[in-house]
Amino acid sequence: MANSTGLNTSEVAGSVALILAAVVEVGTLLGNGALLVVVLRTPGLRDALYLAHLCVVDLLAAASIMPLGLLAAPPPGLGRVRLGPAPCRAARFLSAALLPACTLGVAALGLARYRLIVHPLRPGSRPPPVLVLTAVWAAAGLLGALSLLGPPPAPPPAPARCSVLAGGLGPFRPLWALLAFALPALLLLGAYGGIFVVARRAALRPPRPARGSRLRSDSLDSRLSILPPLRPRLPGGKAALAPALAVGQFAACWLPYGCACLAPAARAVEAEAAVTWVAYSAFAAHPFLYGLLQRPVRLALGRLTRRALPGPPRACTLQAWHPWALLRCLQRPPEGPTVGPSEAPEQTPELAGVRCPSMPGAT
Repeated sequence: MANSTGLNTSEVAGSVALILAAVVEVGTLLGNGALLVVVLRTPGLRDALYLAHLCVVDLLAAASIMPLGLLAAPPPGLGRVRLGPAPCRAARFLSAALLPACTLGVAALGLARYRLIVHPLRPGSRPPPVLVLTAVWAAAGLLGALSLLGPPPAPPPAPARCSVLAGGLGPFRPLWALLAFALPALLLLGAYGGIFVVARRAALRPPRPARGSRLRSDSLDSRLSILPPLRPRLPGGKAALAPALAVGQFAACWLPYGCACLAPAARAVEAEAAVTWVAYSAFAAHPFLYGLLQRPVRLALGRLTRRALPGPPRACTLQAWHPWALLRCLQRPPEGPTVGPSEAPEQTPELAGVRCPSMPGAT
């Protein structure tokens, strides 16, 4: 009885985990696909190449390593499919290359926004995005090649251990974790920390008086209006929202995976499924964090949505049913003796020639 209860509990937990993983997969595909369409259809968008690169990396991960995590994760993972030696090596390489490409791409996007905000008038100090992204993919390729130097996959009766956490990198796993997670985390923290400092200084700076504004009077009401509010708030609190969300999301998604990479392989295998899908949830969070939170992206998305959706049907209204025309018809004098020109009601030019509807037609 106890064994059956434990089996049912494990089956329910596995089913819930499979549903959550499928939701993350679908959210990654839909969110990054929509953001990529918005970026490509909106010319002149800031950080367009970095955003497009991040969307492409997330879509590649959703098309390769995330389905492998659903189908071929080792027990107690989500899947039970056994991979051969060649597919196992390919899964190792894709995991070891796409994860650093994502984290380094996020760090490159943060540095680009830092240079754009802190040094907006010095475009010469910003390296071209193509060069930066080429360096990102070169580093990701080198880190992925480290997985090919690890131990070979186990024979089919034993678990293949095709992931990075399960010994796919061998002795290079700590080095891979430092370059794939620690370095991007430090770069991201420095970039968004600088953005927050600049925004807080701008919030603390008193506004300049406008030209031609009259001087404040010395009355009691004027003195009370310049008093500080009773509930003081931290200056720059709104400016701290975006840096806090970016750094917090990076730490929440990637820190458990990086710590598992530094742990012994036996301990890492136990928490492999959980920390792997927590890290994969970053792919689904990127479109909302780096896309919808940016006002130009929201405006472009709204504009494209209004163009794509069919507009409301336009009713064909008669000119006679114009409100001013109806008012003129109601105010028309009764039929009787001829009215002189001076007593005739005044007629506006726009209503000239408008035929008044009859009462049966109106009803």
